[in-house]
Amino acid sequence: MSTLDARRAKELADLFVEFLETNSAPEGLFTDDVFVDFSLPQWRLQTVGRDNLVTLRRGSHPALGTVPRHRVDVTGTGMVLEFEERWEEAEGTWYCREMLRAEVRDGSMSEVSVYCTGDWSPAVQDAHGREVTLIRP
Repeated sequence: MSTLDARRAKELADLFVEFLETNSAPEGLFTDDVFVDFSLPQWRLQTVGRDNLVTLRRGSHPALGTVPRHRVDVTGTGMVLEFEERWEEAEGTWYCREMLRAEVRDGSMSEVSVYCTGDWSPAVQDAHGREVTLIRP
């Protein structure tokens, strides 16, 4: 276990956003033996290794998109990253919200747990907009 300063946490968060937007892992973001535990609303996946993580990402989100919002908080052994993603598919713009908890070893993410709300289609986003008034975006 190692401590993580706010500067490196921000760097890792920015590198992770780059990963989400490009589907390619920037140098230094993950350890070679990174463990990932990815929870979806009705499914759970795990993998070990940087290349396997990239393969998992590309398989679950082949369309490139953007991360319009994210927030990082340092923990005793790593960081928590809250983020939103948007991407285009044939039906229009899709959306999801996610939370990531990462253990950091030697300045790189070594264990990652991701919790995803699931992918919201344009129709789901429209229904949500009609039925719910959010206090904050």
